[in-house]
Amino acid sequence: MEQKIRHIETIAEYQAMLGVETLHPLVGVIDFSEVQPIYHLRQTFGFYAIFLKEVRCGDMIYGRHYYDYQEGTLVCLAPGQVIGFEDKGEKFQPKGWALVFHPDLIRGTSLGRNMKEYGFFSYEVNEALHLSERERGLVVDCLQRIRDELGRAIDRHSRRLVAIQIEMLLDYCLRFYERQFITRSTANRDILTRFERLLDDYFTDGRARREGLPSVRYCAGELCLSPNYFGDLVKRETGRTAQEYIQLKLLDVAKELMLDPSRTIGEVAYELGFQYPQHFTRMFKKLTGQTPNAFRAAN
Repeated sequence: MEQKIRHIETIAEYQAMLGVETLHPLVGVIDFSEVQPIYHLRQTFGFYAIFLKEVRCGDMIYGRHYYDYQEGTLVCLAPGQVIGFEDKGEKFQPKGWALVFHPDLIRGTSLGRNMKEYGFFSYEVNEALHLSERERGLVVDCLQRIRDELGRAIDRHSRRLVAIQIEMLLDYCLRFYERQFITRSTANRDILTRFERLLDDYFTDGRARREGLPSVRYCAGELCLSPNYFGDLVKRETGRTAQEYIQLKLLDVAKELMLDPSRTIGEVAYELGFQYPQHFTRMFKKLTGQTPNAFRAAN
């Protein structure tokens, strides 16, 4: 029987579960070496969580090269995401660190305005950030500075200073993810090849006519990636958004179909997955500067 998922709404509730003192109601830093062994639990949070897991990942091979990220893995969760394992009745000793902070902490701050820039909070756990020893040291240093600030008496500066420190940590994560995308360039190109093949199949086997235009979310799911991770990967590898990539592929297919004089523009539009031919005409003109009829007349 599938076990229930426990929802933990507040920082205080989470830290009480771990037996850790709550120094601030909206943010906490946990060193898991100070936590007693606990049971596994599937859970969601009402706040953001960053886990630095102390696991030895081994030598990972990307392309023909080894990249040794054995020191830790960083997992970032937005409110509402599920994490954890089924409880099998055995306790385990967690290792690593956690930073948890409530959305209320960052409302009205620079971090609150920029949270949408940190798309990795919507990545799946298997798209986690693998850290080198030096990168891990920078992350731990950021966590310790936040913890030091939380150890002080709360005053009118506390919230802003903590938010600044968290923003710095997240900026480091952006840098480290960019490095990870680079070191995985061969694997990423393989994903792009599969993406291209997926789109080819989608338009050639009649799926577009039956199911409509392919979305970024659909393509990401077919490639077993989260939409945000997939979008960031395509952007870094091609310079285009995933949506732009799909539109350009659709444009190529449309041009090929329109070279067949037996097809009307409406038939081409429906074949590509548009509900209304005028939507296809509008997109085609936006991307090419000419209407489908003008393109056909010129070719």
